[in-house]
Amino acid sequence: MRKIIQPAVAGTADRNDAAALLQRNALAGHELLAGPGPLGAGRAGHPTGVHVPGLRSLVEESWQRSVQFRANPDNPEAPLALDQEELEEYRRQHPLATIMPVIHKLLVLPSHDSGLLVAVGDEVGRLLWVEGDAVMQRRAEGMMFVAGADWSEASVGTSAPGTALAVGRSIQISGAEHYKRSVHPWSCTAVPFHDPDSGALLGVVDITGTESAVAPHTLSLVEATVAAAQAQLRVERLQLAAARQAAPARRRPQASASRTPSAAEGSLYRNSLQLLGRDQALLSIEGRTVALSARHSEILALLSVHPDGLSAEELCTLLYPGEGTSMTLRPEMVRLRKVLQQLSPDAVPGSRPYRLPMDLMPDSSQVLNCLQRGAHRIALEIYRGAVLPRSEAPGIVELRDRVSSLLREAVLTDGSADALLKYAELPEAKDDVDVRLAALKLLPARSPKRAAVVADLERLETELSA
Repeated sequence: MRKIIQPAVAGTADRNDAAALLQRNALAGHELLAGPGPLGAGRAGHPTGVHVPGLRSLVEESWQRSVQFRANPDNPEAPLALDQEELEEYRRQHPLATIMPVIHKLLVLPSHDSGLLVAVGDEVGRLLWVEGDAVMQRRAEGMMFVAGADWSEASVGTSAPGTALAVGRSIQISGAEHYKRSVHPWSCTAVPFHDPDSGALLGVVDITGTESAVAPHTLSLVEATVAAAQAQLRVERLQLAAARQAAPARRRPQASASRTPSAAEGSLYRNSLQLLGRDQALLSIEGRTVALSARHSEILALLSVHPDGLSAEELCTLLYPGEGTSMTLRPEMVRLRKVLQQLSPDAVPGSRPYRLPMDLMPDSSQVLNCLQRGAHRIALEIYRGAVLPRSEAPGIVELRDRVSSLLREAVLTDGSADALLKYAELPEAKDDVDVRLAALKLLPARSPKRAAVVADLERLETELSA
């Protein structure tokens, strides 16, 4: 097992020369970051699309995002996002916990004494596990490459874990291509981890070390490991579903709402509520999914974004456009409890106040979390449309407006031309002139995409002048 990850074999002189040239170009780019020129000014709060000669295009784009996020290249440490207690609880419940034995067998065990570290992070760039070579672990603590630290682009700038999440694909970052100067002695390879069933982004798997961390075979190894882990997650889910089907009806869960699922069972899925772009929410708990009525969708959406609970009066105010009373609410809650009891007794809301007994992640909150951390590309991927678009519940209207306006602001402020064009495809952006003008400004003069944008703008001008 210890021979799976090997130091990179020396390449040809041409390959070495090319790598050395990339490093010289990256170091020259850091002179721009430190100086009074456009990149330095951008870091102070005036983002620009400045060109950094000699950088790979994906690295240059990441540096530009880092400037816009005001990440500090001179700060040697990543910020700590989770303390030890929060980290342990979060890891225990995270879907990636169940595939860690695969990661450990294929990557971690071979990495011991090899000068390499293996890190697994969540979908917003927080490192949940960092294991591997003991000497390198101690060295990495100096830049806070540790479990619980935030390695998103918004926090540390360009790095393999954060940038792989930002662009949604495998990536290798070498030496001075990192935005932070303290990370220049390191190189890394990272591959996003997607849910094998839904395709949702769950996290990222990374190998960090010296030059061998960006060898071609390292990328292939990490991609193969991620594929194996995805397959294992799917197998465990199928086994769980088969066990449930085989269980006699009398033995199926009928426990009280206080029953806590086992860690192994609970970690296979992330309990979720899909609200974006649909009038009836989809509720998924422990691998079981049900479509909710419009009213039940509203109630669960409101309870999910108020984890401390709501009194009957508070819930009525957020739920009913007119004058709703607890007498109106009570029968709805009775019907909702029956639906949830059949899905999972653990999901039945408590009362006084009305409160969900388990963590439930609405996709609207995923978007907001990504925006808060500067991961607007991931937010845009998750965003399928407005929150319960036909709902008139005051609390839903407020949530819908908040998510929509924050996403639009982020895309207009920090988005690339492709991000702006993707946003323009949304129903709510159908007549958004500002988004199209911003995209047109960023598109190259000879881009074939310009014609469609210009045609859209002419259509909107005609409609507005009619």
